[in-house]
Amino acid sequence: MSDPSSDRAAADRCPGLLRPFIADDGALVRLRLPGGRVTTSVLREVVRLAAEHGAPVVQLTSRGNLQLRALPDPLPSSFVEGVEATGLLPSASHERVRNVLAAPLARDLDGLVAEFDAALCADPGLARLPGRFLFALSDASGSVLAERWDVAYQRLTPTTGFLYAGEHRREVAPADAVAAMVDIARQFVQSAPVGAWNIRDLPDARITDLWRLRAVPTNESPRTEGREVAISRSGGPRSAPPLRPGVVGSDVVAGVPLGMLDADHVDALADAAASVVLTPWRSVVVRDGATHVGSLRAAGLVTEPDGAWARLSACVGAPSCRRTTVRTLDLARSASAAIGSDAGATTRDVHVVGCERRCGTGPSDTVLVAPPTVATVVEAMTHLQNATAEPADRGEP
Repeated sequence: MSDPSSDRAAADRCPGLLRPFIADDGALVRLRLPGGRVTTSVLREVVRLAAEHGAPVVQLTSRGNLQLRALPDPLPSSFVEGVEATGLLPSASHERVRNVLAAPLARDLDGLVAEFDAALCADPGLARLPGRFLFALSDASGSVLAERWDVAYQRLTPTTGFLYAGEHRREVAPADAVAAMVDIARQFVQSAPVGAWNIRDLPDARITDLWRLRAVPTNESPRTEGREVAISRSGGPRSAPPLRPGVVGSDVVAGVPLGMLDADHVDALADAAASVVLTPWRSVVVRDGATHVGSLRAAGLVTEPDGAWARLSACVGAPSCRRTTVRTLDLARSASAAIGSDAGATTRDVHVVGCERRCGTGPSDTVLVAPPTVATVVEAMTHLQNATAEPADRGEP
């Protein structure tokens, strides 16, 4: 259990389209893409709207969502209506709670993602979920299950799988997964105290109650007899590491330097595929894109598993964020230039941040907080050191 700060507001401040956050560089909006699934035509329109209204790039976030910043305050109606026209806002009341990760390579999860998103938006009470509450859907690979989800479902076979929440799991058939996940979320909304944003904020006894109050029947195997199965965190679902850039079968995992998606990137993606999957690791899965590696690389995307831009990321830093004076993006760009094209030189994933909030930190990242020089970043990336990221809560960007 984590200890929620005593000064937490009753509602978190996670932004959406209809409730932007006003940063030092202007209005900031976040657009949810459940499971990261999106058409390239929609990406093109979002990039166009961003450029038209002053946002220089579109950011990929650590939850596979899109973020636009440096927008006018207040947001012009033409921008809001343009985003709505893309279909990215199916529910005004639920826009900030549609936080769903899904294994990016698992095409057979597409239907489950869509079904869960529809069920989430159809439940009026779930509009009260905190914007930090996170759902995850995976297959037997365990992809995305290393992220800090609140409720997760792992589909093992067409007829079997496990539902996870807190330190408990339950066997649930895929046909019942959506109803079971919605039910856990509903119980959280009804029983969580003020200031609890995540299941890990609850005491163990209350987490157990989330399961005890379960009203949704499931097709559990006879050996479980409907009982909760307590597990330790180390004994939780088998998870996979983040996807690295490169060809995977007929697909391509294309890294986006610093998570900054521009028009050239999107044009190359659109030439390669009608739809793509955004990952929580600042990359894009281009389905059946193996034959387009050259054009994706020429557009500035990363298609090799090593090298600076395959391993280096940063929070937005100064001057966009008022919490720091460190220009994190400039540090990262200079470090990448210093390392150059020597792909074998990098040995660790490094995330540069400007303050102790550690926004955007990934589970495998070595975090450099306000590093003083470019040399500090280069050394961290190119030398084996016993340094790891703290498992602290992280912001989304």
